[in-house]
Formats: sequence, C-alpha cells, structure tokens
Amino acid sequence: MEQPLFCHRRGAEAVLTLQPNTSISIAYHPRFGPHDDLILLELDEKLIPDILHERVTLRGQPDEDAVLCTQLKTYAVKFVGTSNSVFLIPPSDQSVSHEKPLDCDEKDHDKMVIASVIKVAPGSMELIEVAPRLDKLKLLLSENPYGADEVIEVEDLEGMEKINTGLYRWDDLIERVQASDEELRSGLRALSAVEIDGYWRIVDEKYMDGILNMLFHNLILNDWSYNALNEDEVVGVLELDGYPRKVACHCLQVYASKVDGVASGSCLWKLDEKRVCLHFARGILRGGKKKMESFMEEWIRKVPEGMQVNFNMLEGEVLIEKLGIESWVYAFSVSSLPSTPADRFSILFRERQKWEWKDLHPYIRDLSVPGLSSDGLLLKYTRRTQPTLDAEPVFSAR
Repeated sequence: MEQPLFCHRRGAEAVLTLQPNTSISIAYHPRFGPHDDLILLELDEKLIPDILHERVTLRGQPDEDAVLCTQLKTYAVKFVGTSNSVFLIPPSDQSVSHEKPLDCDEKDHDKMVIASVIKVAPGSMELIEVAPRLDKLKLLLSENPYGADEVIEVEDLEGMEKINTGLYRWDDLIERVQASDEELRSGLRALSAVEIDGYWRIVDEKYMDGILNMLFHNLILNDWSYNALNEDEVVGVLELDGYPRKVACHCLQVYASKVDGVASGSCLWKLDEKRVCLHFARGILRGGKKKMESFMEEWIRKVPEGMQVNFNMLEGEVLIEKLGIESWVYAFSVSSLPSTPADRFSILFRERQKWEWKDLHPYIRDLSVPGLSSDGLLLKYTRRTQPTLDAEPVFSAR
C-alpha cells in the first residue's frame, strides 16, 4: 500500500539556511494573529551589543513619545510602515511539536518543509539619535530649590519625618527625564545640582550669595590664598558658620577648581575668577537693567579684591540695549533658554528681530542636534543678510 506524504513544520532555522535561488513553502502558524506585543526593531550594528546585554531602557511618561536610551545616548523611536509583506517566523522550539504532520498533495512532493508564519508585520520601529530632553530636568529641580529656610526647618524638625514634596532622587529623574544616564549627569552638572540627603537639588541663588560672601569673609579673616584653599579647613569653618557640609563642599565645586599635583594629603582648591565675577554680575542685574557705566562701577566694587572683571566674561549672560546715546545692560542668560532649536530660536527672535553674529553665537553654540551642524541650524531657522562684503552678517527669523 502506498504511504501518504507528509509536510513537516519548521521554524526560522529553515529560512536562515535557505540557499540562493531556492524557495520554501509557508503556512499559518497555529498561533497566527496580530500579536501586538511583537514589534520589529531596526538597529545600527553598533547598538546590537547594548540590546543583547540589556543595557538599554525605554523612557517617557504616558503623554510623551517614548525614547530609547543607552548608557550614553538617546534615540527617538519612530514607526516606519512598509508596503511589502514581512513574515515573522518563530524559532522551531516555539512550534507546536505535538501537532500532527500536514498531509501534502502529490504536487508538493519536493516541498517537504513548511515554515510557519506567526505574524505579518506592517512595518518596523527605527531609532534616530536625538538630543537629550533636559528642559524638564530644569523644571523639576526648580520646584523646590535648597535654601536657608530649609536648613532652619531641618533643625526644627530633627527627629521628625519630613514631607519631601517636589524632591527627586536619581531613580525619580531617570523615570521622568528622557535622557541617557550620562546625559542626565551632564545636565545635573550644567545646572550645578548637588545631591543632598539622597535628593538632587539646585541651591537657591540668595543662599549661594550668603555662603560665597561668608567664604570671602573668612578668606580675609584667615589670610587664605585664592589659589590654595584647603578643603578641610574651608569646609570646617563654613560648617561652624551654620552651613551644611554638603553645601560647603558644593560651593567649592561651583566656584573653584581642584589644584592638581598636590603632594600633601589635603585637597586644595583654586578660586575661578570668571565664575566668581559672573556670580556677582548676575546678582547686580537681578534687580533689572542698568546703565553700562553704573553696572561696571558696581561690579568692580563688589568683586573680591585682587580679581579683575572683564565684560567678555558675560558672553551669553547679558545683552546691551542702545537708548539714544546711552547703553543699558540687562540679564539674558543662555542657561534660561530651552534646549530645543525651534523653541530657542523663537525666543531669540522675540527678544531681537535681528542679531549680529557676535551676539547670536553665544546663544546657539551649545545647541546639539545629531546629524545637523551649526551651519545647518542657521540655514534651517534663520535668514542671513550681508549688505556689503565687509559688513558683519545679520540674522533674522526664517
């Protein structure tokens, strides 16, 4: 009696070993369906190790478009549809091994293997490198700056549980901010944030005024050198003046730099002239615009003796406004501007309809858009005019 012919289901291995100019039959898998939990992801080869070793995370709130983050970079996730049929064939270990073999017609005698399709994919997800979305980090940390009132409150509530409203730990930030771990750390440094009692905080400007003034008071009192501040000694004195140790150390990190190559066991710091002078300039302009002459006089008077102010220190921090024959200066800090190019240029051109390059450059040089150069940004968001070959170019909104 003639034996029936059987076709055997095979998994993805059958397709992977398929030779050129050959074919294989396909059929519906017993569990064929939409399988919305299965999505194709197209990857650059350099990202494959991060995916395989589970060094990536998807970040974003329910009302945000998700991003995929490696340890170093952030990628937007975009769906790309396809008009071709893309068949998903699972590995053979996911086939139904106990299912009876399929009967084959005589015409299928040479096609003894059938690949089982579990889903037809309408497209795939692709990754596009993007700049980290750090504006939200600034908003979160600005909810509850660390200030003098909190120091007093902590002392009063010692031993009692404190309600930490508007405070964020590291895990809270990576859950809310769409940036890789390294980009988030860089953003915290740019904001001069400090971790206090497990929460990341920015320190209130007026509180920093107080601690910096106290540092200079003790610097004169103890005859310390600007270029060789002993960390233990400085922090110890500031603690006696009522400042928490963590904030005292933070003051050195913000306004000074470590001195390399110190032979002794102590850590030495050198005050950074530009950072200190910039701090006092910001304090003066906090009250509003000032005449240039008046501002410079007050600035020179307020900075510590021995430090020299230079208007170039304020690049990207202030703007000059001409009113008749007088020049006025007012605060306009690049750190207060959004990090997305469209929003940044929108605010810049609301502030001024036309910008000379020397004034515009400090406000856009920090913009980072993967795959787009500074010239590309200018071409996309501005119009350049140059009345004569010798004239400075002027930029206006596109």
